[in-house]
Amino acid sequence: MITMIIADDQMLTREGLRTILELEDDFSIVGLAHNGEEACEMTARLRPDLVMMDIQMPIMDGITALKKIKQSYPETFILILSTFLEDNYIIEGIANGASGYLLKDMEADKMITAIRDTVTGQFIMPTAVAARLAMKISQLTADRQPAPISNEHIQLSDREREIADLLMKGHSNREIAAALFISEGTTRNYVSNLYNKLDVFDRVQAVVRLQSLK
Repeated sequence: MITMIIADDQMLTREGLRTILELEDDFSIVGLAHNGEEACEMTARLRPDLVMMDIQMPIMDGITALKKIKQSYPETFILILSTFLEDNYIIEGIANGASGYLLKDMEADKMITAIRDTVTGQFIMPTAVAARLAMKISQLTADRQPAPISNEHIQLSDREREIADLLMKGHSNREIAAALFISEGTTRNYVSNLYNKLDVFDRVQAVVRLQSLK
């Protein structure tokens, strides 16, 4: 059972998410928080597996609450849930330990899959968010004029290229496995090999590097 707290200052959002998520047999919503301060208090008291955290909330915003929760309870997974595709929010959330950044207009089935993937240790980032982050990183590094990456030095097999394309579209390992009719374990092995070839350590870095190779 995956236990969760939903933190959002909008009642319709809180209740709507609870209604949708509690239809799943393996989900249990143990608390609803109106702001970041309540989210911190509930996390300390209820010790959920995962907190879904809005960013713009009164009393204490989501980023501040994220920092406090991860400092005291680093094992708690936190998914940022926002209406806004803002560079600073994305970067601050990731830098302070969020396990992913979801947009509120995300389809319910994809959100459910993202939650399950999060608690298995996967980093969750939809295509729109990954693209925005990649653009921001490119802007920040433009002045450094890094050496260009040559395709000749990174040789990918046909299967690796298929997986790379799906990674750039924001698909999780589970979705990639289903799309290519291979096991999730095999997918993880391919993704790990991709990281080694690209000389990166996580999904975000992989997406950025792959986009530079296009």
